[in-house]
Amino acid sequence: MQTVWLSGAEWLAVLRIGLGLWWLESWRHKDRKGWFERGTGIAWAADVAGKHRWSFVKGGFEKVVQPRPKLMAYVVVYAELALGLGLVLGFLTPVALIGGLLLNLLYLVLMIHDWAEQGQNAMMALISLVALLAMSWQTWSLDASIGLFL
Repeated sequence: MQTVWLSGAEWLAVLRIGLGLWWLESWRHKDRKGWFERGTGIAWAADVAGKHRWSFVKGGFEKVVQPRPKLMAYVVVYAELALGLGLVLGFLTPVALIGGLLLNLLYLVLMIHDWAEQGQNAMMALISLVALLAMSWQTWSLDASIGLFL
């Protein structure tokens, strides 16, 4: 593989780190007080799920998320932080990439009507898949430094 400036593995690390920074920005700009104290994030998602054209989305939300809104708020917010840190640092990278891919797919399905969000979720899912299949943790990662996932 020929590349410019960096090696192919280094460019994949740049892609992985960029994705991690994207997740960290997602976490940083969240109104955590609103999510944790007022339940704004889960209430918004409940409204979206309640109007969803696919009944399994509404049913799944009512069974999994709605009974435990405070817990799910913490899960969503801190999952984004964990994904960002894992990808930027390259720690447990395959786990972070799979987790991010699944979270983006969940967001994609939940917000199927919101075309503005779909581009972001589709691109983040694609980057996760490419970074996973190309084993982007081989360079510039804690995983490589300690010999994980070789």
